Amino acid sequence: MAVFAAGKIEGFVGPAELGAADNLERVIVDFIGGAEHSLDIAVQELDNEAIAQAILDARFRGVSVRMVVEQDYLLTGKLPTIRRRSGEDDAAAWRRTQWGNETGERGLEETRRLFTALLRCNADVKSDYNPEIFHQKFVIRDFRGDARPTSAILSGSANFTVTDCHRNLNHVVIFNDWRICREYATEFASIRAGRFGRGEHGKVPRCFNLDPDVCAQIAQYFRAEIQRIEQGGTRFM
Repeated sequence: MAVFAAGKIEGFVGPAELGAADNLERVIVDFIGGAEHSLDIAVQELDNEAIAQAILDARFRGVSVRMVVEQDYLLTGKLPTIRRRSGEDDAAAWRRTQWGNETGERGLEETRRLFTALLRCNADVKSDYNPEIFHQKFVIRDFRGDARPTSAILSGSANFTVTDCHRNLNHVVIFNDWRICREYATEFASIRAGRFGRGEHGKVPRCFNLDPDVCAQIAQYFRAEIQRIEQGGTRFM
């Protein structure tokens, strides 16, 4: 973990399994665990049960949860093929195919199981409303127009998956600044309305000067972390 801009920005690099400094799953779980009022989550994919558990626990603490995920990780790409097995009649083969778990390399059952658990526990979870790829990864904590002491935004390169938290090199950044929360809240509102992408913001996104040297400091930190991991034997292209 590294802290910038007098604590307004926290940076993390993981996973520890590759020799990085931070456990990104724990960072995300702890961030969600700090919610007192609301969580607005936009993430491409969720198959990490520990993160889903943190969201469920927040809901049972009375935290309002709204979430948007990419439908491609819930929807089978094409109608399954019905293949009769030995001893099955047509009706049994149809029912097994329609109600059985999906198999194969890109099985979606874990994502669907977590999605169902969130819905069962009254979390407002929706799939995205846009045919383009939905690649956002952020959580707005305790900000729905009014700044609170716990208002913050978590973003970064990591999906909320076992792979991204434990197998692939990723980073997470936390902004403890209500102005950044406000910008992401506008983005979240657009996503829930079925609109997202660069065209929503014009040519130049709004900038906030949290610290005049922070960009160079963050770049130096992440560069040093990658070099340290590579010295440990893991190479990244």
